[in-house]
Amino acid sequence: MQTGQSPENRNQIDACRKYLLPVTSNRFLTLLLISLFQVVNGLQASAQSLPKTESLFDGKTLAGWNTVDPAHSNLWFVKDSVIRSGDGVKKIPENTYLYTLKEYGDFEFRCLFRLSGNPSTGMINSGIQYRSVLEGSKIVGYQADIGNGYWGDIYDEHRRGKLVGGDLRTLRRVLKEDGWNSYIIRCKGNRHELYINGIKTCDYIELDSKIPSKGVIAVQIHSGGVAQVEFRDLTISEL
Repeated sequence: MQTGQSPENRNQIDACRKYLLPVTSNRFLTLLLISLFQVVNGLQASAQSLPKTESLFDGKTLAGWNTVDPAHSNLWFVKDSVIRSGDGVKKIPENTYLYTLKEYGDFEFRCLFRLSGNPSTGMINSGIQYRSVLEGSKIVGYQADIGNGYWGDIYDEHRRGKLVGGDLRTLRRVLKEDGWNSYIIRCKGNRHELYINGIKTCDYIELDSKIPSKGVIAVQIHSGGVAQVEFRDLTISEL
């Protein structure tokens, strides 16, 4: 059996609908606008909190860089928008470093690098110093190592020696030993992470509170063999 609604009831329902629909719509619209406002604010806050990435190399000059030993100033040069040391003809007589004038604490450093040379002529090796300090004509601090037998190691130059060896289990599949590779060095507090070609090689925690947590970035070429090292697209984001 069906029960109908009286005309009076139907009129009351219609009246309620006419009153409630605008109220419900306005409330919904208000809530929607508030939600959108919160989302936009959140996106703006996230964008503002993202670290700013700065280039460390203008592609033309060594502005912003110096050699640790002034006598080595002629051993570093720019060619084809690349920072270079070594000519691939003469042996590297001694370790030489090119460092940034600015110091960095918590950061993410990125670059592309290429190391070439004949191992039969001597050691073919390079590295990237970070959180390092100058002591006279030498540089002291962490180094992200580059070269056969040292890929992805963290070495403590002129201080404690090798700290941790790089994990090459995955890296060896993608490493181009005589070609261009990428390096990422990430330091936050006492944690150090190294990546070559996007593969993590080291995750190191510094337990010695006396070790400086801020210093310069530097690129190196090691003495020994007939070698050449090249760096390009050097950037840093302070965290």
